[in-house]
Formats: sequence, structure tokens, C-alpha cells
Amino acid sequence: MNTPPLPSTPRARPVADASLRAFHAYAAWLVSISWWRFWLLAILGFAAIGILTELPPFTWEFRHQVEETTTPRVRQDAPPPPASGAAQRGVTITIGDDGVRIAAPPRGTPDAASAPEAAGSAASTAITVTLPPGVSEGAVREALDEARRDIEAAIRDAAEAAREAEADSEASRMRERVTRYSIADGVRQLVIVFIIASAILKLAYKGRIQAEAKAAAATETAEAEALRRQLAEARMAAMQAQVEPHFLFNTLASIDHLIEVDPPRASRMQKNLIALLRASMPTLREAGGQGGGPGGVRDLGREIAVIRPYLEILKMRMEERLQTEIAVPDGLLSAEFPPLMLQTLVENAIRHGLEPKPEGGRLEVRAEVVHGRLAVTVADSGVGFGRAATAGSGVGLANVRERLAMLYGGQAALAITETRGGGTTATITVPYRSVEGAAAAA
Repeated sequence: MNTPPLPSTPRARPVADASLRAFHAYAAWLVSISWWRFWLLAILGFAAIGILTELPPFTWEFRHQVEETTTPRVRQDAPPPPASGAAQRGVTITIGDDGVRIAAPPRGTPDAASAPEAAGSAASTAITVTLPPGVSEGAVREALDEARRDIEAAIRDAAEAAREAEADSEASRMRERVTRYSIADGVRQLVIVFIIASAILKLAYKGRIQAEAKAAAATETAEAEALRRQLAEARMAAMQAQVEPHFLFNTLASIDHLIEVDPPRASRMQKNLIALLRASMPTLREAGGQGGGPGGVRDLGREIAVIRPYLEILKMRMEERLQTEIAVPDGLLSAEFPPLMLQTLVENAIRHGLEPKPEGGRLEVRAEVVHGRLAVTVADSGVGFGRAATAGSGVGLANVRERLAMLYGGQAALAITETRGGGTTATITVPYRSVEGAAAAA
């Protein structure tokens, strides 16, 4: 069972849109700045964050008492504590001329057999005092009492000092400890991650913007090329769909006049006009994009089929002022050639080269293969290129060059040169291939 998707809340959508806009704005800003400025801002931002995080709002301290545990040090040269039976041992005190001498008895532990005897001896005599001759017992006792008092006073002083030292030691074990807390470490890590993410975003978004710019430029170029192609094709389609009005009207008027004075000649002119119209006007099948419409190419033979009746009609009208020759080998009639270009060159040669010349002249159409390319030439012996009063605006030749560039790129060209002795030569050069071969390759 498929679970339907949950609808997005109305409040979340503006937030998501605003976040997306902010993300794209930040990414676009990253792309707009240079790398050295990016790293400079990153270093300054990192330093500023480090300073701010040390201020009181981001750093605080706690003070509390702690107890220290110390291990007392033992002196290596301290004498070992007395044995458990040392207090029960007797000592020998000797008073002589050099003073009082106290000596411990020889060490040794009596064995089990002599233990009762040793115990009785210690109980009966604990201290032995030997007095020298001439010293009274009272003086010795007085000296011993004074020494005992001094020893007791020293013991009391030592005990008091020990208690004071112990109290000081207990007080020193408890001391104040200060614990410092700060968010600096976490913030620094976040800043480092943010800087690295910004650098990656700068690289990725720059590539995306460049790709979008290239795609937009390619789309714009393609649209411009399509518009130019459509304009050129529309112009060529208009030229193919209609015969020039004044030429058609003049031809019909000539036929009407010849019917009265020379019916056979009028009949030949009428047949040539019919052939011209049949070859010039596109059929319904060609208008549907088949058989080589204005936007494509067709064979050179069809172009010659348009030019031949057109020249025959002009020869009847100009009579001896026009001599024509079509020198196209039969093997080249199936070669691929763009439509209406040859007709444009022939019309320009007649209108701007031969008709303005009172005595007329000669027009020649020839085709040949030069270095693997088809060259179709229209040469006239007229007044010369651009010298006639009927010189046009050059739109026809500009359309020819534009269509050649669209169809063949840099592999086709139109060349206009002056003919030696007067006149003009126009040559169209295109790649040489047959229409059947081009259709098979397509």
C-alpha cells in the first residue's frame, strides 16, 4: 500500500524559500570575491572569533575548595625506630670528671633458659650510677633533676611544635581551586568547518555558474543562429515562391506582342515561361520539407533546369544583345548544390551587368571540381561589378553568403572578381558530394 506524501506546512515553505535564497546569495558572493580576499576574510574572522570567545559572556570561572593528598617523605638517613623491647632495657649512667655518661647495655636477646633471671635483674636494678670519689650524692641528684626538667621542657616544646606543624599541614591540605569554562574550543572547530565548507562551496558553485553561463551562451547562440536561418530561409522561400513581378509581366507582355507578329516565337517563349515556373515554384511535397526545400540542398541539375528557360526568355527579349553558354558536365548534374543561389548570380549578372550595357554581352555558366570541391561560376562581360546605375543594395549576395555559412561553415565561399577586359565573375565553392551519397550518409 502506497502512503501518500505528507503535505508541506504553509509556514515551512517561506522559511525554506528564504533559506534557499540566502544560500544562493552567499554562494554568489563567494564566487564574486577573489581567493586572496576569501582567505584574508577567513583569517580575520577566525581571529575575531578567538577574541570574542575570551570575553565574559562566553567564558566563566568556578572557585571551590579541594583537599590535596600528599605522601610524606621519609629521610633515608633517619635512624630506625627502636625495637619493641628497647623501653625495658637498662642503661648505665657514669658520672666522672668529664661529666655524666649514659651507655646502653650490650645488645642481645636472652634465650629461653635465662629469661626469668634477666627479668628479675631488670626489676631490681634499672639504672646503675657510679660516683667518683669526692662527689656527693646530693649534687649528682640535683644535676639529674635539672637535666630531667630540661628534657621534659624540651619534650613539651617538641610536642607543641609537632601539634602546630600538624595543624598547619591540615590547613595546607585544603586549598582553593579555580576551574575555567569557555566555549572557545567548540566555536573554533565550528569556524574551521565553516571556512572549509565555504571554500568547497566556492569551488563547486563557481563551476556551476560557469556551466550555466556556457549553457546560456550556447542557447543564445543557437537561438540567434536559428533566427538567422529562419530569416534567410524565409527570404529564399519568398524568392522561390514567386517570380520577380516585373520580369513576369514583361515576359507576358512580350508573349502577347509576339502572338500577333511572330506566333512561333511567342509559342517558344510561352513554353520557356512554363518551364521556368514549374522549376521555380516549390511543390506541395517540397513545402512539407521533402525533396530539398529552401533550407536544404538539392542537385545542380535542378538549378540548371531553372536557369536554362530563364536565359532563353531573356535571349528572345534582348535578341542579339545577349549570348549565353552553359558549360556543365553531365557528371556534375547530380552534385549537391544549395537552391536559388545560382539563379541569384545569373539575375544579378543580367540586371546589373549586361542590360545596362547598350551593346549587351556574353554570359557563361560553368561548373568544375577543383581540389575536391565543386566550383560553379557565373561570368559576364557587362559594365563591371557595382558600376551600373541599377546597382542594388547587395542583399541578395549577403543572403547567399549567410546561407553558405549556415550550411557548410567555413567549407563554402562566394568570391566576386573583376573579369579581364570588363565584366564580373562570381564563383560559389562548396564541398563536392552527390545528393544520393549525402542522403545515404544522413
